[in-house]
Amino acid sequence: MAITSDWHGDVLVVSMNDGDNRLNPDSVALLHDAAAQVEQREGAAALVLTGSGKFFSNGLDLDRFAKSPEELGITVDLLCRLFGRLLLLPCVTVAAINGHAFAGGALLSSVFNYRIMRADRGFWCLPEADLKMPFTEGLFAGLSSHLSTQTLVEAMTTGRRFNGPQALASGIASELVDGEGVVERSIAYAASMADKAGPIMAGYKVQLFGDKAAKTGWTA
Repeated sequence: MAITSDWHGDVLVVSMNDGDNRLNPDSVALLHDAAAQVEQREGAAALVLTGSGKFFSNGLDLDRFAKSPEELGITVDLLCRLFGRLLLLPCVTVAAINGHAFAGGALLSSVFNYRIMRADRGFWCLPEADLKMPFTEGLFAGLSSHLSTQTLVEAMTTGRRFNGPQALASGIASELVDGEGVVERSIAYAASMADKAGPIMAGYKVQLFGDKAAKTGWTA
């Protein structure tokens, strides 16, 4: 996957730019690299992750895994550890959900502290129940880090597609933005919170998410 990382002032904006933005060992490794950039920065910092075109992310790269099945387990392990890493990142994180967030893409968005979604386009969906796919402990730890139990029950057991207003009402989305202003608004919010990064924020993240992060297998 083509992934770009650019600092906009104190905000690292990470963009997934490869069509469906599928998750595989290569793409998840690049997301780990982006997280490392934020960890290594001194002073103010925040992180924004977004997709491109119609998709935030369409989940795991199943076509690739059909040819290289051994990569599925590798990807899930890397993704779980990414969830733990993002949960403990010592700054505010924002998912700019520009389009569809399905399966692994929905899980990835859920570990961000603030989730800004388009009001007019894109669905957030966990289709795993229909696909008869379980959630590992690490994946569930990330998924359940910010969402309520009732929302998880509906999302996990029904495979419902949440549009923007439905996602906002369910707490999946923190905020909606009309049209294509999702990234701009996400950067603005992240910038307003960037000066809170540092050891105190790191301590808050451990208090909030330490138990969840421990289940992902992430160790610094």
